[in-house]
Amino acid sequence: MCQPCHVTDGSKKAIIAAFFANLGIAIAKFVGFLITRSAGMLAESVHSLADTGNQGLLFLGGRRAQRDATPEHPFGYGRERYFWSFAVALVLFSMGGLFALYEGIEKFRHPHEVDKVWVAVGILVFGLLIEGNSLRVAVGEARHHKGDASWWQFIRHSKQPELPVVLLEDTGAEIGLALALTGVIVAHQTGDARWDALGSISIGLLLIVIAIVLIIEMKGLLIGESAGPADRARIVAALESGPHVDALIHLRTEHIGPDEILVAAKLEYDSTLTFDQVTDAINRTERAVRDAVPAARMIYIEPDLRVEGYVDSERRDAHGDHGDHDGDR
Repeated sequence: MCQPCHVTDGSKKAIIAAFFANLGIAIAKFVGFLITRSAGMLAESVHSLADTGNQGLLFLGGRRAQRDATPEHPFGYGRERYFWSFAVALVLFSMGGLFALYEGIEKFRHPHEVDKVWVAVGILVFGLLIEGNSLRVAVGEARHHKGDASWWQFIRHSKQPELPVVLLEDTGAEIGLALALTGVIVAHQTGDARWDALGSISIGLLLIVIAIVLIIEMKGLLIGESAGPADRARIVAALESGPHVDALIHLRTEHIGPDEILVAAKLEYDSTLTFDQVTDAINRTERAVRDAVPAARMIYIEPDLRVEGYVDSERRDAHGDHGDHDGDR
């Protein structure tokens, strides 16, 4: 049976840090908005409130993914983590991006002078410091998973949805705070409140872009993606080196959760083997695959015969003859 799909300790630490940072900043920003009437401050308070809710959704996805498999869901609930991360992207797009854009446009059309500007500046600087600490925690935890990949490659190809989501949210929050701070200060110095509105519009556009990136990434994981290049190569090597295996004919892999890979393969075994010997060889091959890639928890192997000229695409890609399928995301 499929084992429960757990959120890693590193992901939990990053989510907790982001949750409390966003909750504290959301309260401070909203109080600041009530005092200053700044459009950028209101946009940022709603942004932080949405981010706080998003961390709750990530926790919810992690807990629901731990449920045992059922007859209706025989492969378990690992993809719940992808679904709730997708929901986070939608919240970020709507409550964060679209609201900030709407508020900025309204304030641009009907400018309102920012009251007590230094209160807004102080709260925004406080937010920069708190969000900076949250981002530092997320970056530190993500380093354990990204290896030699660039940050963009990590976000594009990670099968763990929580850390990329928190990284993008925290980065967007830091940039958004800087934009809001710039808008408030320039509006105060020039006496033109439309600069504050432009800060809100910039925040909205930023959040929409981040949300679209997350939606694209989570969509690929929800639909189903193969194991990464390194895992595919190890799986192929384990299958081809299995006892009495003459050839790997066909291979398909798919992530059914961040830490769970489904492997289906057709292998040609030595034709002189008895039924019992083939069964034993299959069992030993499965153990070899699990030893090579522990995440390969569900393995289905079918003995078969090769068709002349047939080349399996996933086996071919695992040997490096073509580019990585994950790049199609």
